[in-house]
Amino acid sequence: MLPIRLRDFVADPDGWIYAVSAYDNERNVGCVLRYVPETGGERIGRSGQRYRKYDFEEAYARIAREKPAYAGLVQRIPVGDVRRVLKPDQEISRIAASHDRVRRLLDLFRLPPGAVGCTGSLLCGLENESSDIDVVIYGRHWFAAQELVRKGIAGGKIEGMSPEMWRKVYEKRKPGIPYDVFVLHEQRKGNRGQIEGTYFDILYTRSYDNLEGVPAGRGEILGKETIVAKVTDASRAFDNPAVYNVEHESVSRVLSFTHTYSGQALAGETIEACGVIEQHGTERWLIVGTTREAKGEYIVSKTLIGE
Repeated sequence: MLPIRLRDFVADPDGWIYAVSAYDNERNVGCVLRYVPETGGERIGRSGQRYRKYDFEEAYARIAREKPAYAGLVQRIPVGDVRRVLKPDQEISRIAASHDRVRRLLDLFRLPPGAVGCTGSLLCGLENESSDIDVVIYGRHWFAAQELVRKGIAGGKIEGMSPEMWRKVYEKRKPGIPYDVFVLHEQRKGNRGQIEGTYFDILYTRSYDNLEGVPAGRGEILGKETIVAKVTDASRAFDNPAVYNVEHESVSRVLSFTHTYSGQALAGETIEACGVIEQHGTERWLIVGTTREAKGEYIVSKTLIGE
């Protein structure tokens, strides 16, 4: 069986459905609860069963209350409890067959089989009229897709983000930076757009042959700190966690566990980052995203904003 991978979805023995949020899933799958079968739930599955969608705070509260063995900063389900795995790359043909907008995006990307998938509510068959399109691009193909999004918007094949959509994304993310600074960073990432008014983004996930060496586990917490540092390597800036190697007197890496600050800076740029310092062996890392909304934690490119 193929490894369970970031952005897959899994179901437990009670039919609760979780979004996989980690790569290290050999024994326990790192994930977050998203859908629970409930009478009167607002989402209807392909079989007619109703589900309720849970936001992060509700999900963590219910897991802590009813399934404390799964509870943690990332919920962990023993592999033996996984009853079903939904993989974005394996379900993409089914999804595209019944969703014209998804099919149009696939026509834009024209990537090899296995290089693209669709996650989120569309993967689970629990979408509604307002559902976004969460496109997953695997490995090195992500960078080709990023360029195709940019060209597609420039050429009028797909829509750029409207001011109303930017505001909606900002309010959903609740970042700890001003709106104009948020949009300035996001606009150059080339990973968001609209198609017939529907929001989509492209999400990076590692290929199966590159799942080793993903930073994992918590180090000794040394306290909260704000640093200014030069980025020396941003090649994993769109991964999860996003990783920025930096030149700094005490910190060697800045990691973001929130998608808001993935792709936030380029190599050679100077960043300001606020987060929690952790000791990892002989290195100190600054961690952004130690809570779900990363309150008071951020990464900004001082180079980009002209400081």
